Amino acid sequence: MNATTVRHILDTIANMFPDAHCELNHSNAFELTIAVLLSAQCTDETVNKVTVDLFQKYKTPEDYIAVPLEELEQDIRRIGLYRNKAKHIQNMCRILIEQYEGEVPSEHDRLVQLPGVGRKTANVVVSNAFGVPAIAVDTHVERVSKRLGLAGWKDSVLEVEKKLMKRVPMDEWTLTHHRLIFFGRYHCKAQSPKCQVCPLLDVCREGKKRMKTSQIRKDKERKSSALNQNKIVNE
Repeated sequence: MNATTVRHILDTIANMFPDAHCELNHSNAFELTIAVLLSAQCTDETVNKVTVDLFQKYKTPEDYIAVPLEELEQDIRRIGLYRNKAKHIQNMCRILIEQYEGEVPSEHDRLVQLPGVGRKTANVVVSNAFGVPAIAVDTHVERVSKRLGLAGWKDSVLEVEKKLMKRVPMDEWTLTHHRLIFFGRYHCKAQSPKCQVCPLLDVCREGKKRMKTSQIRKDKERKSSALNQNKIVNE
């Protein structure tokens, strides 16, 4: 893919979602880390419903380890994999207290060493909490990148991230991450993408395929309808 096409994609998505942002509610780096950890295999909407009360009850790492694990599990039970996540949260909080004076580290390589914090979570935290350019690849970013040809169909999540970092200017990494999420969440959905009204249809291989399939189906339906009408007339 050439630079002109990439620029066209980035500008189009920017015009569609100029206010794209992190939709996980938080007021500091610690809350953001907890929220992103909870968001794995769970919607941001559900996470926000849980953290409304969670962040009122727990303010610091010390608060999270002051309660029995079972109590924390109950506080986040609406979240998928809540038992494992509760365990990760308490273990992470212990490390923050013991090694970082209760503060979330701003370095990516230190963040990924925390329990429950993978590369995606670390990218979200460093970019949104500390202003470090990063592209976090979630399911939306991965899907959209592959459909638009910014990455290959068989690319791993890490390979998608590397290709986006290479093709997108560094000062646009964080914004592009949010815009790709909004584009995938509200427009280029997994099951029902809005291909028929998409301004990027001209460069989207998935969209062209879907539209072609849709047209073939419509042609078959019209042909079948016409044959049935002729049959009725002839009878």
